[in-house]
Amino acid sequence: MRAAPLAVTALAAALLLTGCSGDSDGSGSSDGSGGDKATASSANGTTCRIDAMDVEVGPANVAPAAGDTGNIPVTLTNQSAGCTLDGFPGIGLKAADSSASVSPDKGAASAKVTLAKGTAATFTLTYTRGEAGAKASLDVQTLEIGLPGADTRKSFKWSYGPVQGKGDNAGDPTASVGAFTQAGD
Repeated sequence: MRAAPLAVTALAAALLLTGCSGDSDGSGSSDGSGGDKATASSANGTTCRIDAMDVEVGPANVAPAAGDTGNIPVTLTNQSAGCTLDGFPGIGLKAADSSASVSPDKGAASAKVTLAKGTAATFTLTYTRGEAGAKASLDVQTLEIGLPGADTRKSFKWSYGPVQGKGDNAGDPTASVGAFTQAGD
């Protein structure tokens, strides 16, 4: 009788599929090194991953002098299965001997953006240029970008000058990151 082996095969396949998750460890949790603590998954459990995105940083409206404000748009184009970004991007600024995290813009509300394969989302990083060599400036060399709910980041060369710290604290940059928006909106 062939029904029994077919039923066993179907049951085994169903059990395997229920164990599938977009998280690399299947736990559904993150170590927080991506964006905020919101999730980046769609209804089918696929998590948006930075390594599945084509990332374009800039062109920037660079702050020309210390004290000026610059804006750096970032565009993420999904190259994989559909997913949802729900939260803020995780942004890190790295200097030779220190690093700092960038907080979400105080006026920005988190938005949920669903990306099908080939569609894009954008966000903007705003910063205040610091004085070169000043104690309160972070001499940024690398921009790190992570997605909410994911634990990996991509690194990009920073060519926009030092970033001003708040007060005398270069480790607390005068910078913020905006919410995701659907590209073309």
